Amino acid sequence: MKKLSEFVKERRKSLGLTQEDLSFKSGVGLRFVRDLEQGKESLRVDKVNQVLSLFGHELGSVPKERDENS
Repeated sequence: MKKLSEFVKERRKSLGLTQEDLSFKSGVGLRFVRDLEQGKESLRVDKVNQVLSLFGHELGSVPKERDENS
């Protein structure tokens, strides 16, 4: 499964957007975009969804992969 940070970065680049462009178009700060793309673990869900909505996506629940030792 692809990490959220990788998805956002790849999608942004495929659309030819800079981090500044994505920040402006989604209505979040540049620092937030940078934190998101760097995989910061604690981010505001509403702001993540603002960014994802530009790509026609939103956050959702997915099954967690289990470790064999769990």
